Amino acid sequence: MQLTFSAVLALVASATLGAVLLGAVASRIARPVPLAAGVGAVAGLVGPLLFYVPLRFCTFGPEAEPVDLLFGLTLGATGTLLALRIARTLLDPAGAKQRAVKRDTTTHGVFRGHPFLPWVLLAPTLLILILFLYWPALYTLDLSTQLVRLGAPFSVDRCVLNFTELIGPSSPTTTFGVLLATLVLFVAGAWLDRRGDSRSERWGSWLTTLGVGTTLLFLYLLWTSSYQRVFTVTLIISAGTVVIGLVISIVIAYLAYQPMRGGAIYRTLLIWPYAISPPIAGILFFVIFDPNAGIIEHWLNTLFGITLPNYRQDPMLAQALVILASVWKTLGYNLLFYIAGLQNVRTDLLEAASIDGANIWQRFRHVVIPALSPITFFLVVTNLTYAFFETFGTIDYLTAGGPAGATSVAMYEIYRVAIPGRDLGRGAAQSLILFAGVIALTAWQFRSTGRRVSYGN
Repeated sequence: MQLTFSAVLALVASATLGAVLLGAVASRIARPVPLAAGVGAVAGLVGPLLFYVPLRFCTFGPEAEPVDLLFGLTLGATGTLLALRIARTLLDPAGAKQRAVKRDTTTHGVFRGHPFLPWVLLAPTLLILILFLYWPALYTLDLSTQLVRLGAPFSVDRCVLNFTELIGPSSPTTTFGVLLATLVLFVAGAWLDRRGDSRSERWGSWLTTLGVGTTLLFLYLLWTSSYQRVFTVTLIISAGTVVIGLVISIVIAYLAYQPMRGGAIYRTLLIWPYAISPPIAGILFFVIFDPNAGIIEHWLNTLFGITLPNYRQDPMLAQALVILASVWKTLGYNLLFYIAGLQNVRTDLLEAASIDGANIWQRFRHVVIPALSPITFFLVVTNLTYAFFETFGTIDYLTAGGPAGATSVAMYEIYRVAIPGRDLGRGAAQSLILFAGVIALTAWQFRSTGRRVSYGN
């Protein structure tokens, strides 16, 4: 590890920026300017080091390409912002608590025992997380900076080439314009959100949502053509799985919850698909929709003389079938929560709406759906996680990523690169990109959609 002049310059610039930013808000958080500026300088110095030290400052080395330097500066800026956010919270704990209370409308419990007892109780879970989640994640980060062949005894340091090789030669002007528009939308949304009134918060939420859309466009323009295809396929299958699955689930749950003879047995049968693993779901839909010997093919040919289209040769049919299998797999899970949530919908509100002349759709739209908003928000997060990560088993057994990569989502692409392709370094880099994208998307959901969730009846 060798510090170059450009690395020192980047650290000095980050420390200076941290001192200026926290010094500027010193009066607002009731702290002396020298103290706030000093803490900001330390945070601005430590933040980039969280990325630069594991990378051994390789993005500033003499062999680094301009794209490597830009990638390293982006990582350093991310670390700086995170460190400054933590530093401001430490300097102004009362203000951070007030902002948290303002954002959170739920009621929290209070632990009245010894302050160390919760940590003792959490110790087994934390140990498991450290051993099986955090440590493998750190190892993956180290693996992503190397050229590692599956089964090879040695590895070669590649710095951030596993990441930057995914960046395509798109138009710098267009990419920079989209990035600038994204920053403007996010800053405007945050400014409106801080004003406090409901109208500003609503407009701020819309601008933030639009900023997420431009972020997706920026990311699409950033990648190479091959990874753009993976990016697009992932968005299509994930969005289809979540949106279609939740719409069908809430409608079926509402109908199944109505009083009927044998309703408990019927609802139990609806939940059963949740017990089936994603690979089994892929095998079942393969058996059902196989164009040569599938059940649907046999019925259509016998009853109507119709030949089932071959989904292995049609990208749209293949994507639709993966979405259908994923929706069916998550249906039982979604129904379980929606049926439980319907038990908490106040019957007096439904009766009052019925007396006022509301039909079943109006009661469903204006009473049931708002009452189920906490359940829906939770299911959006969990279904997105399923769509990004757990559809791998379904895709592997149903389409194997085909035809021509039409169903190769990001998770399946990681497997294809790392195992059949025997390139663990590139696979690790793509897994970190997917991990960062899921975290960013989930954080945006909690910041935007989570605030509009009503936890009271």
